[in-house]
Amino acid sequence: MRVIVGQFAHETNTFSVQKADTEDFHKLFCYRGNEVPAKLAGTSSEVAGFLDVAQREGWSVVHTVATFANPSGKVTDRAWHELGGIILEAARANPDIDGVLLALHGAMVTESHDDAEGQLLEELRAILGPDVPVAVTLDLHANVSDRMARHASALVSYRTYPHVDMRERGQEAAELLRRAMAGEVRPQTVVARRPQLLGVAGGRTDTGPMLDVLARARALEQEPGVLSISVNAGFSKADIVDAGPAVTVTGDGDDPRWRTMAEELMDMVWATRADRGGRVLTPAEAARHAAAWQGEAGRPLVIADAGDNPGGGGYGDSTSLLQALLEAGVRDVAVGSIRDAEAVAAMAAAGVGAEVTLEVGGKVDPVFGGPPLRLTGQVVHVGPGNFVHEGPMWAGLEASFGQVAVLRTAGIDVMCATNLLQLLDRNAFRVAGIEPAGKRILVVKSSQHFRAAFGPMAGEILVVDGGGLTTRDYDRMPFRKLRRPIFPLDTQ
Repeated sequence: MRVIVGQFAHETNTFSVQKADTEDFHKLFCYRGNEVPAKLAGTSSEVAGFLDVAQREGWSVVHTVATFANPSGKVTDRAWHELGGIILEAARANPDIDGVLLALHGAMVTESHDDAEGQLLEELRAILGPDVPVAVTLDLHANVSDRMARHASALVSYRTYPHVDMRERGQEAAELLRRAMAGEVRPQTVVARRPQLLGVAGGRTDTGPMLDVLARARALEQEPGVLSISVNAGFSKADIVDAGPAVTVTGDGDDPRWRTMAEELMDMVWATRADRGGRVLTPAEAARHAAAWQGEAGRPLVIADAGDNPGGGGYGDSTSLLQALLEAGVRDVAVGSIRDAEAVAAMAAAGVGAEVTLEVGGKVDPVFGGPPLRLTGQVVHVGPGNFVHEGPMWAGLEASFGQVAVLRTAGIDVMCATNLLQLLDRNAFRVAGIEPAGKRILVVKSSQHFRAAFGPMAGEILVVDGGGLTTRDYDRMPFRKLRRPIFPLDTQ
């Protein structure tokens, strides 16, 4: 069997002023052709799962591109045509292909396409014809459209948040493709949704209502003919028609039972719409708690700056939480990270050991997360920010903050980075010379993914909304294209 393998992924926060161009995909990872297996085989990724099955089955794999940009604003048309075009051109160049495996996100929006994955799959289907099976993996936070379901044979989404099952879901999609190519099954997918932007507590799978919905989905998968069921929490920072939770059911052939199952599960998701997934503090509340916090050595207090999460398109330069910690006199803290290339360059020019006064953070859009802070302190680290994820999420995958520098001010080590990247791995601190277990308090710009690496070591976890672009205050988001009425913007 000859199989096309590709990955083209981005989670688009349409309210961000910063677009994702081709260079931004290269900043996270962008591998082409034979680079793909060399870089991704054996990692915690969907493509690694594809390759596991391909090797076992002896498939001839046509490698195209594997790329992922950090969440941000819309993907440029240039990046769309250049990177997505690699996949489409492979389909044109291989008319005898037997199947396709794609790792997509499900929440990509481009300058020209609100439903970018649906557009890609429609164009791919036009090249392949109706009979070539196409199996697709999606993020748990996909905004799934009817067009995606219509043009993909199978849709398989992550079942964990933090996402630690990427490789397993890749294996599942590849096994479905194997069965389809062998003629054992004829996968067809349906999608169901409700008038809701939020649900299942954002998709958390360490606790909360998502666990019950997933358990019911696993039970329904035991029914004859059911191939795969996915529960998607949706991505709420996208001003598109189909934003919000959805359920997909992939079954063998056309059967009304698939629709019945999808609607049953969506009823469960609708019932959870008011659950926001636990208490969220203001920066001042978190700072007061941190000032009084006493914990054992090696088990730091972890404060998640969820309102400025680069993993949801946040700018990564909000200063509201840092300001609150400074005002409360909290010490022995590491903050990871504030994206500020200017501050990094200034510290690099001054050199390690120098005392500097800098404007830090708040430079992209101070409306979200506060203005720059004028800080005086000592430069304690300057160096490259390249590292390999320790895991469990993204284990084995390379990443880079670009050049990094650390400013020590009033007992707080402020890690500044050149590239935008969610801090979800312990090695992300270590690359800046900070040992996470050696600090009393860690601040991570992340909403949920940080729990995979930092949860086991944390003495306590606090979640903060400091008003960044990933704030929970949806009244600040000027939705114009989203279907209405919709919860929570219009109904309770």
